[in-house]
Amino acid sequence: MNDISRLPAGSPLLDHCPDTLPAAWYYDERHYAQELQAIWARNWIYAGRANDLKPMTVRRLTVAGQNLILTKDRDGTIGCFHNTCRHRGAELCASEETQLKSRLITCPYHAWSYDLQGRLVRTPFVSETADFRKEEHGLFPVQVKEWNGFLFVCLSSDAPDFDGVPDLGSNALDNWPMADLVTGHRMVKEIACNWKIFWENYNECLHCPGIHPSLCDMVPVYAKGYMASNEAPDWQPSQEAGTHLRTGARTWTVNGAPCGPIFRGLTEDETARGQTFVTLLPTMYAVAHIDYVRAVSLEPLGPERTRLTAEWLFMPDTLSAPGFDLANVTDFATTVMVEDGAACEMNQRGLKSSAYTSGRLMPQEYDVHRFQNWVRARADKTTGHTP
Repeated sequence: MNDISRLPAGSPLLDHCPDTLPAAWYYDERHYAQELQAIWARNWIYAGRANDLKPMTVRRLTVAGQNLILTKDRDGTIGCFHNTCRHRGAELCASEETQLKSRLITCPYHAWSYDLQGRLVRTPFVSETADFRKEEHGLFPVQVKEWNGFLFVCLSSDAPDFDGVPDLGSNALDNWPMADLVTGHRMVKEIACNWKIFWENYNECLHCPGIHPSLCDMVPVYAKGYMASNEAPDWQPSQEAGTHLRTGARTWTVNGAPCGPIFRGLTEDETARGQTFVTLLPTMYAVAHIDYVRAVSLEPLGPERTRLTAEWLFMPDTLSAPGFDLANVTDFATTVMVEDGAACEMNQRGLKSSAYTSGRLMPQEYDVHRFQNWVRARADKTTGHTP
């Protein structure tokens, strides 16, 4: 047992062992519904890559149980609206993605039509009276934001300032050619756990030595159960506090070699450390490497079900280069995510024990503590419901 009663300045470790969230918060139906409204309906939620949405396209998406559509016009302007007609509430778009034949979104029920800015344009077959004004019956808008080629939407009219969403700041990926990257591979996986368990697993590396052999080989400090070297109880401010790849490796691929040209414009530190994590709660994180970027997003499907989507982003020339080996890139992180998924499901099953009501966090779980406090701070106080 390490004594951390006197932590050095700059150490991230907790100086105490706080309580975890209540176990029921991970499986209680009422609390799950409460979190959808308190967290997922009030924050910026990832909605895909802008360049994957083709012009003159309507795409369905679901956020906090709400049926929405994303639109993109010929000029590339992107909008988001509730997927409901202002006439009698019929669903406007039933398929996952639709290529428009005209500049209008037409309700398949009674043919009310809207332009891609959401304005009501046509109401065929009906007689309009003086008390009906088309300009008052446009589609219900949803706020949309593009950041580094990623699209985010927010159901709340009082959306948080987006500049405060990326944990490293909104300029964290400025040295990467984010807007030019294209999707080279996508993996979708459903895991049998609450969405918060995924984030808690992401926010600590105590599990790494027992769960991730290949990852610990790639990032040696992970084999010690640390996310960075300054988590060691005997770390001193005079020592390096970073995280670096194994000798000879430069990026997260199976063989450690870049899959293509190294991005120009990266700083010496960004190049040396091999990975830069940027987290945007509650919806996604991006891992920026020297040669590609991986984005992992999640969608809660129920109290004990979560959908993960991983997207590998490359420069187009890298994807089309002779000899490009996609599997050398994707197999490494896929293995890690499959291992994490199994660990998260194991965690979820154990939480259902009637004997377990809550646990305790250890000093190295400071980021788990920060995340759990983030959840607590956004709990819906209007219901007063505690499972």
